[in-house]
Amino acid sequence: MIFKETKLKGAYIIEPERFEDERGFFARTCCKREFQDHGLNFHVAQCNISFNKSKGTLRGMHYQAGPHAEAKLVRCTQGSIYDVIIDLRPESKTYKNWFAVELNKDNRNMLYIPEHFAHGFLTLEDHAEVFYQMSEFYNAESTRGVRWDDPAFSIHWPAAVSVISGRDRDCPDFES
Repeated sequence: MIFKETKLKGAYIIEPERFEDERGFFARTCCKREFQDHGLNFHVAQCNISFNKSKGTLRGMHYQAGPHAEAKLVRCTQGSIYDVIIDLRPESKTYKNWFAVELNKDNRNMLYIPEHFAHGFLTLEDHAEVFYQMSEFYNAESTRGVRWDDPAFSIHWPAAVSVISGRDRDCPDFES
């Protein structure tokens, strides 16, 4: 795997390193040792899939508060998404900064999202599927969200939002 740190400390784009031959290719997508080599103590507690029917579907910006804060490893397995993260660590030099990357079925890249980051995405195609690996189990009482269009972050979205849940649309303004 090829780890490329983003402008947000501790967040990485991970490219599968392909070993190709006449059959196709083989690539590792998760390895405890390689994560540890980059200072990441990632383990998988839960895996989820999000299927999205329509282009322009927005999900986010979600996170779990401590003590159930979770790291995530996200990959788009069908279609394409504009994947966005926000650093919500008050002690961080990049506090309230955001980063985005296109993940799609062709590049097969993943985004490693540290604990205490909000995460969301906008689908760029119909029938987009996203696979998540999480370091903690879902805990409803710890679920939090920040608004996708909150001026505290000024996220640039590349296309119009056409589908969004009431819960995501009605998240309150961020208070630091």
